[in-house]
Amino acid sequence: MPPRPTACLVLADGTVFYGRGFGATGQTVAELCFNTAMTGYQEIMTDPSYAGQIVTFTFPHIGNTGVNTDDDETADPVAEGMVVKWDPTAPSNWRAQQDLVEWLASRGRICIGGVDTRRLTRAIRQQGAPHVALAHDPEGNFDLEALVAAARGFAGLEGRDLARDVTCAQSYKWDEKRWAWPEGYTKRTEPGFKVVAVDYGAKRNILRCLASAGCDVTVLPATATAEEVLAHQPDGVFLSNGPGDPAATGVYAVPMIQEVLKADLPVFGICLGHQMLALALGAKTVKMNHGHHGANHPVKDLETGKVEITSMNHGFTVDSQTLPAGVVETHVSLFDGSNCGIRVADRPVFSVQYHPEASPGPQDSYYLFERFVEAMTARKPEPVG
Repeated sequence: MPPRPTACLVLADGTVFYGRGFGATGQTVAELCFNTAMTGYQEIMTDPSYAGQIVTFTFPHIGNTGVNTDDDETADPVAEGMVVKWDPTAPSNWRAQQDLVEWLASRGRICIGGVDTRRLTRAIRQQGAPHVALAHDPEGNFDLEALVAAARGFAGLEGRDLARDVTCAQSYKWDEKRWAWPEGYTKRTEPGFKVVAVDYGAKRNILRCLASAGCDVTVLPATATAEEVLAHQPDGVFLSNGPGDPAATGVYAVPMIQEVLKADLPVFGICLGHQMLALALGAKTVKMNHGHHGANHPVKDLETGKVEITSMNHGFTVDSQTLPAGVVETHVSLFDGSNCGIRVADRPVFSVQYHPEASPGPQDSYYLFERFVEAMTARKPEPVG
């Protein structure tokens, strides 16, 4: 007799995927998405943008490089759970400090292996990101009726402000720069442009890229007011990535951004920050069928004709048809034509939907951090601080 399944993934339509559980035991409900990246499972699981989601990895080799403290994008995993084709293997990498399975268990994340992730990914692409319940029981006892009900009862991500759940509790300074061989992470000590980064769920590598580009970074919570932002007398303002429905977070974020824009400062946004900026300028956002999650997404710069391979993680998008006069669409996805970047005409205000900091993914778009610094340099040639 084959071994009894110790985990199951139950979709709201009643479809059940059985497999082998690992990580923590118990059950959780979330939206299910798939990620096509071939590396960086630790960075993906700790990306705050995955709040409220379970991640299906299309790449089968998950766990083979282990985990280490350097690669965390925030202190603990934020994604609700993990779905993989093959059970995670023992780590075989000189940087590994811990086994992935042990790491997930110690941090309360429920996972399932042995799933036909190709079939599951096709279902997500065809039917949209489903609401699911994921259960792990070493004895293999599952109340499928209750799990289907739990999946159907999940509120979903539309209308949910999740930035409040993942933002920092109080302001702090950031001076760590990007990882480099052989030193690893180093500190920025030279003078830098004063940048306020509004944390809607910021990844650490975004803050590192800002520091490496020449920014003296102060991070403020998502709920910071324009008065609190401007009180730091910044040379520029950065709007970070984050999870949830942009329209819900925009209830408090949009008025703040609109006031900051009146100060005529350089503004740069990424991911949710891009969507927040677009909303503040008068555009609208919409929920995508299954979103963009991966490290191989081609994006075209409409102004230069250049194609960049980018890292993406978003389930909502800016509706380019609603961009007001004076706001220029700068980048589009070559997968589906969706908006991937905007700028305000004749002002140093711009944003992109994708992740130029990668982690994981290609670094084709790092120049955007340099563009942000160039905009501040044009206003104030010499940084102070």
